Amino acid sequence: MTDDDRILLTDLFTAAVAAADPLRALAAHLPARPPGRTVVIGAGKGAAQLAAAFETLWDAPVSGVVVTRYGYGCPTRHIRVLEAAHPVPDAAGIAASAALFDAVRGLGPDDLVVALVCGGGSALLPCPPGDLTLEDEAALNRALLASGAPISVMNAIRKQVSGIKGGRLAAACHPARVVSLVVSDVPGDDPAQVASGPTVPDAGTRADARRLVETWRIALPPRVADWLAGDAGAAPDPADPVFAGHRVEVVASARLSLEAAAALAQARGIPAAILSDAIEGEARDVARVHAAIAREVATRGRPFAPPVVILSGGETTVTLRGKGRGGRNSEFLLALALAAEGVPFAALAADTDGIDGSESNAGAFADGNSMARLRAHGRDPAALLAGNDAYTAFETLGDLFAPGPTGTNVNDFRAILIR
Repeated sequence: MTDDDRILLTDLFTAAVAAADPLRALAAHLPARPPGRTVVIGAGKGAAQLAAAFETLWDAPVSGVVVTRYGYGCPTRHIRVLEAAHPVPDAAGIAASAALFDAVRGLGPDDLVVALVCGGGSALLPCPPGDLTLEDEAALNRALLASGAPISVMNAIRKQVSGIKGGRLAAACHPARVVSLVVSDVPGDDPAQVASGPTVPDAGTRADARRLVETWRIALPPRVADWLAGDAGAAPDPADPVFAGHRVEVVASARLSLEAAAALAQARGIPAAILSDAIEGEARDVARVHAAIAREVATRGRPFAPPVVILSGGETTVTLRGKGRGGRNSEFLLALALAAEGVPFAALAADTDGIDGSESNAGAFADGNSMARLRAHGRDPAALLAGNDAYTAFETLGDLFAPGPTGTNVNDFRAILIR
């Protein structure tokens, strides 16, 4: 990969992230000032940055609390920032969920609650219902992450095994009005799916969750399965009067970020094609489709004539088969490089929050020669992919992409450049 290609791909990622900048995202969506108090609550990998931006934009007293992933905090003046574990919840997350409920306790009809919600909030807000424990919720998360189920399925199940998700936090704000400002990291931008919707109820039922478990053959922990088999603690109905007058707005999304990246590419003289901002499926399968398109472009000039940069977003999944390291973006890229070996392409796949899975990188770079280079290092690319060890592959090549936490989260970013 040439330095020029690497710089261009990095700049496209930067443009995509900038389009979801918290100040820009919130400025056009601020609610009217209430007669009473303004309380901010929130959760997600970019929640601290959203809180700091809100303080900058809001010209009235404000208090509240938000929770983010360890290492993702930033300075705020009035809104407390708590940190907890992601992707498997911990005791700090339990304390954070309690702090959010404390922040909205005792509010009246003249008060306003602003909920700043973004991706990652599901794991950051453990709140086991009934006699379930933190370990039960952590075991559920591990089972969901290993299942290969899409994020919509995982969140539908999480909502039925929680005391805070599925609109329950918004219900606790009653009789105050709630305005939820959501940075979407889910395909389709359904705000009820982001962070499992702590302030946005939906119509999903306990029976729906049980059907999804069966359809996706998810191996639930026994205590969680027992809870899900009952009817206690079901998620609230969106038609419940406690949600009357609430407002929900998606303030940033993968669509807007991909459009920003496309505009930058075109300004640099390279046409851009956005395949979709809502691609789901197994990362390695999605990669093979992208590889087939790249090969068709390079060899036959269709469906796009080179030069072109092919962009896509959404949220792929990884079914764990081995015990390697890496997240869904690095796995996508390893599978892409294998399937498109020899094709003259350069690619970047990365998570817009700056972290791919549980490692320190957002993703990685690859080109048509990456697999030959990997073999020259004595590594077997197919074996690494089979063992879910994409991190090791790109670490070996020195091609990890590690911009650090970005302060936002609008899902996966994929760019394939064919000169």
